[in-house]
Amino acid sequence: MLHVLAVEVLQGYWLRLTLSNGDVVERDVEDCIRGGVFEPLRKRRDLFEAAFVEGSTVAWPGEVDIAPETLIWDGPEPEEAAARPKPRLRVHRVSERARAG
Repeated sequence: MLHVLAVEVLQGYWLRLTLSNGDVVERDVEDCIRGGVFEPLRKRRDLFEAAFVEGSTVAWPGEVDIAPETLIWDGPEPEEAAARPKPRLRVHRVSERARAG
């Protein structure tokens, strides 16, 4: 399983992630951080910019995080061991993916 080793906050709600396989990918997490515990990240840019790596994924102050498989794959990790994540991806909430599919 791939893990997030480093995070850099970019413009908007984009994150640059360094992964455990050496890949560097960019993820737009705007659709993931809506409502509930994520709402403060949308209202206060300083909180969003305080992103850090914890437990192999991206986290923020207040014990808020996004599952690594969501950040890396936008869903479950593929079964194929050689699969590589897309270099740039807009990550969606699970409920939004379910409605689209």
